Amino acid sequence: MNPSIEFIRQSFRMLRTNEKMRHRDIAKQLGISEGELLASFLGMDTTPSVVGEMQAIRLHPKWAEIMTSIESLGEVMALTRNTSCVHEKVGIYKNASQEGPVGLMVGEIDLRLFYHAWAHGFAVREMSKDGLQRSLQFFDKAGVAIHKIHLRSQSNAAKFDELLHQFQSDDQTLGMQVTALDRPATELPDRDIDLTAWRQAWRTMKDTHDFFGLLRQFKITRTQGLRLAEPEFVQALPVACAKDLLDIAASTATPLMVFVGNHGMLQIHSGPIQKVMLIGSWINVMDPRFNLHLQMDSVAQAWLVRKPTDDGIVTSVELFNAEGEAIAMFFGERKPGKPELGTWRALADDLLARSMAVEA
Repeated sequence: MNPSIEFIRQSFRMLRTNEKMRHRDIAKQLGISEGELLASFLGMDTTPSVVGEMQAIRLHPKWAEIMTSIESLGEVMALTRNTSCVHEKVGIYKNASQEGPVGLMVGEIDLRLFYHAWAHGFAVREMSKDGLQRSLQFFDKAGVAIHKIHLRSQSNAAKFDELLHQFQSDDQTLGMQVTALDRPATELPDRDIDLTAWRQAWRTMKDTHDFFGLLRQFKITRTQGLRLAEPEFVQALPVACAKDLLDIAASTATPLMVFVGNHGMLQIHSGPIQKVMLIGSWINVMDPRFNLHLQMDSVAQAWLVRKPTDDGIVTSVELFNAEGEAIAMFFGERKPGKPELGTWRALADDLLARSMAVEA
């Protein structure tokens, strides 16, 4: 039985105030989705004034128009996560565009937006010990978070109110109807894959983006494709390799591209990293404008991947959970038309050499 709205609100206030729990963890404890948690605070007429109070306002599902309007808020924090990794980036949303159901944001805030997965959006005001917090939060049909935008002290709060006035839905019905996500397709048996053709297609790639089309063409999952690739192009790494990767990148000032996403959003950091910290099972990058939180004990597969392109080999380190879902991917910072950084390639080779030394 689902908890009542009043029970959810009371529990939220207690757990948020006394236990300092995050929204996601509160929802999990209550046995509901995070989207349902926010939807329990629809209809609150006044702006929160006491710590632990929250107000949510449902947005009209004009997702691309909303995202184009975010630039007016000025500098904000963009947050995208999956079950094992959180990617937080500070910047201004600029250069928004759209092609069909796919959106693009280019700049310090670098996003690929897959609007087909977006189902719910809320503007949220919450009173904390640091004052009134404002955010925009977007969820899939199961109430799982796709993307969040948190205003900062220097953000334009007046523009937040204007955006809300423009995109507030007429439907402010309390609560949310959630629907289970479609189950992923069952992986084909390896024997049904044309291995020779798959490996030849890999060898003749011209661009890293060709890889997604090849997966669809051969009807294979990403991890299956990696597993069946030639050792020249793909080799397994220890599942704990991300700690060494981030430590080496920080100590050598090697600029990275860090990709973290879910089925509705891909968020990218480009540039060097500085402060790497291990806290329990989480490895964290704690830089002023970029934070990464990666749960190491969720990593079930790690691969060193090399893809041929017109610009030469492009190398990545890719992490997956036990279900074969992507957790995070790391590349050397690069622009189309330019070869990848030698320092990044050396870093990746170092990771592989370390793993081989351990095995020996």
